[in-house]
This record gives sequence, C-alpha cells and structure tokens, in this order.
Amino acid sequence: MTKTILSSLKKEVTIGFDQPFCVIGERINPTGRKLLAAEMKEGDYSRVKADALAQVAAGATVLDVNAGIPLADEPKILAECIELVQSITDVPLSIDSSIIDALEAGLAVYQGKALVNSVTGEEESLERVLPLVKKHGAAVVAISNDESGISTDPDVRFDVARKIVERAADHGIARNDVIVDPLVMPVGAMNDAGLQVFTLVRRLREELEVNTICGASNVGFGVPNRHVLTGHFISMAAAMGMTSAIMNPLHSEQMMAVLAANVLNGHDPDCAQWLQANRPKPPEGAEGGRRRGGRRRR
Repeated sequence: MTKTILSSLKKEVTIGFDQPFCVIGERINPTGRKLLAAEMKEGDYSRVKADALAQVAAGATVLDVNAGIPLADEPKILAECIELVQSITDVPLSIDSSIIDALEAGLAVYQGKALVNSVTGEEESLERVLPLVKKHGAAVVAISNDESGISTDPDVRFDVARKIVERAADHGIARNDVIVDPLVMPVGAMNDAGLQVFTLVRRLREELEVNTICGASNVGFGVPNRHVLTGHFISMAAAMGMTSAIMNPLHSEQMMAVLAANVLNGHDPDCAQWLQANRPKPPEGAEGGRRRGGRRRR
C-alpha cells in the first residue's frame, strides 16, 4: 500500500489509499492577493501568520507556502515564511515554487520532510528539481504536463506522469514519495474536465500505484456557487482514489465534503470526526442540563 510520509519537527502526516483525505491549505500564496503580495515583499508576514493559524484551526493537516511575487527576492521571502510558519504550527509544509533557487532556499531551512511543489515532465525541470528532492529527502508533486503543454487527452497526461515517476526512480526517489497532480481544468471552460481527472486518478492509483493531489479550486473557476461545486468535486475525486488536495479549508462546503468522503471511504472510524463536526450545539445558556442555581430536574 503506497504511503507518503511528510513531517515537521513535531508531527508526521501520512498520505495514502487507506488514510483520511489530506487537506493542504492553499492560502499562503500571493497570487491574486495584492495586499498579501505587497506585505510579503516588504517583509511584513503578519497576514502569513494569520493565514497559517486559521487554516490549521479549520482542519488543514499540511500547509502550502508560496512566495511567487514579481520583482521580489523570492528565495529570501520563501525561506523566511517557512521559518515563521514552522515556528507557530506543527504541521508539515509544501514548499511551492517554480524557481529552483527558491526551492533550494526553502529546503535549506525546513525542519522535517517537506513536500516539494513541484516538478513537471519537462527535461529542464526533471534535471533540476529531482536531484534537489533527493538531496533533501523530500517528497515531490509531479505535474502531468511537459514541453508540449497540458494535453486534453488523459492518456497523454498519464504517460507524462509515468515518465516522471520513472525518472524519479532513476534519481533514487521512491514511488511513494511522488504524488501525481493529474491537472484539474475549469469545468466551465472544459465540460469533461472533472471526468478527465476521475479517469486519470483511477489509473494512477491502480496502474502506477501513486498518491494523487490537485489544486481543487481550479475546477469551479468562473462558475457560480464555486465552493459548493468544488466540494462535490473533492468528494467524487476521493471516491476515485485521490488522496490529497491543495484547497481552502476556510470554506465549510469543501471541508464538509472532505469529512463526508472520509466517512464513505471508511476512513473515519465510528464516524467520529463527522459526529464531532455535525453534533447539534446546546442552546445558548444551557449548562449540561442543569438549571441555573439549582439541581438537575429529575
């Protein structure tokens, strides 16, 4: 059974077919967030800190950290953010960058076994990222595109994923340390985008025997009631065998979908997490059935 183990200094998280769905918080990312980008560029990480704590409180078991800001010192900012987040939370981190120097700076300060996000099937990416992953004993996200771009043919994307897994093995990186991203396209622009991912996830699980991940919010881009749609996508993808997603845990629709998927996939013993999240709250002012200032009524 394929298991990917990530760790911080204090905590291990296992991603696997027989494990609860892994929620990787996406919020520490300046893309599309002008205020966060401006603050991070100036060395103000107060919003990074708040986002980290809020996501963990909401149920994220791993946090993605990205510092992709134009004309900024990305390696420095990424390393500082990783050190900050590790000082205030105990969850493992996904180090997210397309810049090799930034990945190297982040891995140099990271304490534990990180997830590197990401490597593609492009030759330059394979030859630069995989040695770094091996050097630091990390796991890696393998994105199913190469020099030809993102194919609309699921078979082509599967072949790219297999290529990355095989090349990782050539570098001494075990299959269980490669988590494949089949690439989620917006369903509003590509009507069969969800079906493509479900088909790919099933093949990746059964044929390549690898864990899978995705940027879940992409599926509902531009569609009304986006977070509800994303939640349904997550639960359906989990049914096909997807084991993790980079997502926003602050949206209750998505987190409820994760909890439901864990119950229905048999990964929530006695429905304990579901019951805890959905148990009715006692009426305001109620104190365990006792009347104020008196004994329990018999």
